[in-house]
Amino acid sequence: MFFFDEYYLLLVVPTLLLSLWAQFKVKSTFAKFSKVAARKGITGQDAAALMLKASGIRDVQIESVAGALTDHYDPGSKTVRLSQPVFRENSIAAIGVAAHEAGHAIQHATGYGPLALRSTLVPVANIGSMLGPYIAIAGLFFHESMPVLFPIGIALFGGAVLFYLITLPVEFDASARAMAILRDNNVLTREELAGARKVLSAAAMTYVASALTAVMSLLRLILLSRSRR
Repeated sequence: MFFFDEYYLLLVVPTLLLSLWAQFKVKSTFAKFSKVAARKGITGQDAAALMLKASGIRDVQIESVAGALTDHYDPGSKTVRLSQPVFRENSIAAIGVAAHEAGHAIQHATGYGPLALRSTLVPVANIGSMLGPYIAIAGLFFHESMPVLFPIGIALFGGAVLFYLITLPVEFDASARAMAILRDNNVLTREELAGARKVLSAAAMTYVASALTAVMSLLRLILLSRSRR
């Protein structure tokens, strides 16, 4: 991540390549199914509203935001924010993504544990991802004069890695909730559900790739420390 070594080449580079592939896959899959209109003609906004209504949630707002693939749920303001291509379009891709983000709102309303834990880890993840690796690398170079640096860096970065790992069940569960409600309410046909599932599966791979990159980067730092002893 910060200098080349055999561990970087063997552990980190493959996950970075996987991340690039995952980003390409999610964009291409979304583009493909954004051209396929749902037979019932509902928009992403409609799908999100249906998800909330079916779950008995009435205090969550749905807003449109600029950009593409900028969709997210804000638990602080209880707002599902959908990118313009998702908010207003009636494509299978738009419905799938909107339902997924509404799935996060449902998690929040029902007190889903992993989501609550992830929210508490946000400050730790931000600090750990920005400073942890740099402090750990500094600790490798100054391990004799400042031996405390490396464990501090590893602890900080470990918090960020934990955040990435907890994100996985949060994202998979939101998609599962989305697909179940869309299916049970006959929003999409069987074929359309399969397309929406492909969109969400492609998006999930980006989180898997990010988590693998974080884990391999942490492992690399630990192995570098051991090899320098």
